[in-house]
Amino acid sequence: MADPIISFQDYGFQYAAQASPTLHHITLDIYPGEKVLIAGASGSGKSTVGNCINGLIPFAYPGESTGKLFVGGVEPKESSIFSLSHTVGTVLQDPDGQFIGLTVGEDIAFALENDCVPQEKMKETVAEAARLVDIEHHLQYAPHELSGGQKQRVSLAGVMVEQVQALLFDEPLANLDPAAGRSAIELIDRVQERTGAAVIIIEHRLEDVLWRRVDRIVLMDEGRIVADLPTKTFLSGKALLEHGIREPLYLTALRYAGVPITEEISPQHVNSLTLTNEQKGRVRAWYVETEKFRVEEKEKKELLRVENLNFGYTPEVMNLQDVSFSIREGEMVSIVGRNGAGKSTLAKLICGFEKPLSGKISLDGRDLLEDTIKERAQNIGYVMQNPNQMISKPLIWDEVEMALLAGNMSADERRERVEETLKICGLYPFRKWPVSALSFGQKKRVTIAGILVQRPRIILMDEPTAGQDYRHYTEIMEFLKTLNAQGFTIVMITHDMHLMLEYTPRAIVFSEGRLLADTTAAHVLNDTELVRRASLKETSLYTLSLQCGIDEPQKFTEGFIAYEESLRSGKTR
Repeated sequence: MADPIISFQDYGFQYAAQASPTLHHITLDIYPGEKVLIAGASGSGKSTVGNCINGLIPFAYPGESTGKLFVGGVEPKESSIFSLSHTVGTVLQDPDGQFIGLTVGEDIAFALENDCVPQEKMKETVAEAARLVDIEHHLQYAPHELSGGQKQRVSLAGVMVEQVQALLFDEPLANLDPAAGRSAIELIDRVQERTGAAVIIIEHRLEDVLWRRVDRIVLMDEGRIVADLPTKTFLSGKALLEHGIREPLYLTALRYAGVPITEEISPQHVNSLTLTNEQKGRVRAWYVETEKFRVEEKEKKELLRVENLNFGYTPEVMNLQDVSFSIREGEMVSIVGRNGAGKSTLAKLICGFEKPLSGKISLDGRDLLEDTIKERAQNIGYVMQNPNQMISKPLIWDEVEMALLAGNMSADERRERVEETLKICGLYPFRKWPVSALSFGQKKRVTIAGILVQRPRIILMDEPTAGQDYRHYTEIMEFLKTLNAQGFTIVMITHDMHLMLEYTPRAIVFSEGRLLADTTAAHVLNDTELVRRASLKETSLYTLSLQCGIDEPQKFTEGFIAYEESLRSGKTR
């Protein structure tokens, strides 16, 4: 058997700025040609493991280590980041953070220039790497002209020119729409087949990664490896549930139906399942039972209306074309579609950051065209994806109170409003804390509180759960659901199809600046043509239902959602 490319031997690490170790007794070998998924909750240590592999530890993040670590047969601390980059290529979560060149070709060639490769040889190598990732027709493009998926391809080509032995992907799907995410996983699979490199993927979106073969899943918790098993064996156990990680939807549905998850059913992917007729019968019987949990949505009063909206950042390109829809009071709605479909542009128009070329946006029947951004903010609150881009005060209380200081409220009125809002958001016990002491999820709540304190009619959120593990995802979404139950209308721009299915009965679908559909969330992911046009992907529940002889996959999905809702509300035990 070949020697491992990466070998942790009872390895531990403590950052210089921390009082206790982040990694404890890590023993892990990764061999040539393997594909390994490293999973775990936020703070479990998986990103630290990645930083050890690519040399950011100890060179960018100093600290004390114990045990041994070998990368390509060399201990990183005895090498350098430059030397390690010839063994391990890293593709970061945000490709924009890796771009160096002014064009795609220049960016791919960067490592070769550092190695003083002759120009003719450099051009050949760049062309070959670009062909390998299907980006050869974009070599003269500037990086900012590319889509999210194309940027990922450029980043991958840039590390492949070194002919590395291992490729490390740190949350490669976090900023991609569902179809681009699937393409990224397929691309990684093809590149590995052609190069034979080991692949290490650190990712929250477990089911999406499993779209293609994964040899092993390594699960981390509190800085320790708690499981390191072949994919089939891993998914047959309960490690994911025990450690708060979201398991693939098709496995959850099988559990609900009373079908044991064993290696015999090949659970590593929905397309690999080998269910017996008796097991398929159980799924059909459970599907019939879910009928009693379905609740019809009541018609509500219209709150926001968008009519024939047109907008373009330049005269030559229209980013939104003839968009019309309405949002009803007390709704919870998802806006979905591919990267660059116009979703964020729509949010800017609704909030008043941009003005439409034509069309109308009205609230309670009143045209908002002449309202300033400040005036709109009194009714429409906008929460950005990254809370660090919204927070400007060091203390929680000051951050939440800030929006009220420009008004005519007295100090007592402000105090009462801030206290009430902090209690609603579960932040009252931390009201005197510095924002820097909070977790990412808590910071997200602070930004929501900063909007909520103004008592807007609508809360518009951009990717509310991006980069969150299942526990924090659930915490944020259940909190938003509580706000919704109190009468707040919530509209979410998201790439997360699980979120759309579980929490928003209705979805508005965009593609290339046009509104494709305004329908139920379940219908969106069970309409193959709509899925294709909007660059989404069918849920694994769709595939499972057809495998089990259920010819109404949309109703099966609706039944699953209703059953999960009944579990959360305590109606089902």
